[in-house]
Amino acid sequence: MISIKRAAGDDFNYPCSRELTVMAKRLIEYYPMLRDRSQTSRAEWETVKKQLLKRIQNVTTPKKKQGSTPSRKRPRSLSFQSSHETSTDETDESTASTLILERSPPSRCSAPEAEQLCASETESPQTQARHYKTLQAMYKTKARPNKMDVAQLLDLEIQARRAFIDSDVTKEQDRPSNILKAYPCFGELDHLMDELRRILNQGHSFMEFSKKLMRPPQLDKVKHSIAMMKALPEMFPSPMAPSKKLRHASEAVLHVLESAEDPNTFLQTRPLSSPVVVICETNCILAIGTKPVLIFPKEDIHESVMYLMACYYTFHLTYPKCIATFLSVVQTEVLLDAIHDRDMTTSYKKAMADWKKFISD
Repeated sequence: MISIKRAAGDDFNYPCSRELTVMAKRLIEYYPMLRDRSQTSRAEWETVKKQLLKRIQNVTTPKKKQGSTPSRKRPRSLSFQSSHETSTDETDESTASTLILERSPPSRCSAPEAEQLCASETESPQTQARHYKTLQAMYKTKARPNKMDVAQLLDLEIQARRAFIDSDVTKEQDRPSNILKAYPCFGELDHLMDELRRILNQGHSFMEFSKKLMRPPQLDKVKHSIAMMKALPEMFPSPMAPSKKLRHASEAVLHVLESAEDPNTFLQTRPLSSPVVVICETNCILAIGTKPVLIFPKEDIHESVMYLMACYYTFHLTYPKCIATFLSVVQTEVLLDAIHDRDMTTSYKKAMADWKKFISD
């Protein structure tokens, strides 16, 4: 590439520090296996950038042909930013250049332009389609691919994926099974919760809050969490009463199996197609409608409300009317996600007023 640029005949300038950063970021997008995930690395693209910088440093600068009497100008020097400075000053504030000039001019690469170029490439439909094909190939060759590689592809393909899921091209009761066929990764709890984080774009802060809220240390966490989940729909009631088959609004959220009760039989006879947590003797099943999605330990029951919310967000499902107020409160107060004006029902406003009065007293 350097030889081609020299042969062009134009003034040849070596890439600046920002340009090397953009090049490194672009390379790890196309080739995720080049990412440096070691703890000693400050950024995943840092190693690739160092290799590019090392390659340029090893390039011999061509000298202009001189006549019989060489000119006596001030010697030119090739100035590079040190690798230590490069790793510590990656806030795109550096204007260090590798231009072979008597005095280096300001860098010709601007950060907004570089970020816009990178974002436009990442968001293109062709690029996201390629990421989806890579994701499909990973699950065809391996039953459980590397989670970090899968998460990387899901991050890059989120725009096309959410457009497909939110398009409502299929009926809501068929949507979870169709999405799981297209994205089997959402049958794993880690990827399901990561998708909720992507949609909210808030990191994992809400998870820490929910753990503090729903798991006091002085009580048995399993019994307390079950009692809490049964009580929450009553604390934030909806005007629509549950059906006679449900008997209680909490049955739309969780169901504790009796000793002789079969989980598949329960799911087949359940009147709702919404997500539910089925509590067995030794573990818990997260199901949507009649389809079990995943199994998680019974000790993690205190996080099951977040698992349910992840299902509603990931699969773009409607809240059941009998627990709509409760789930709307979780959406606004725990996930800190905005609610649509039409969803601010009288029961929601009353529940929020009672809750704020309670915590202020």
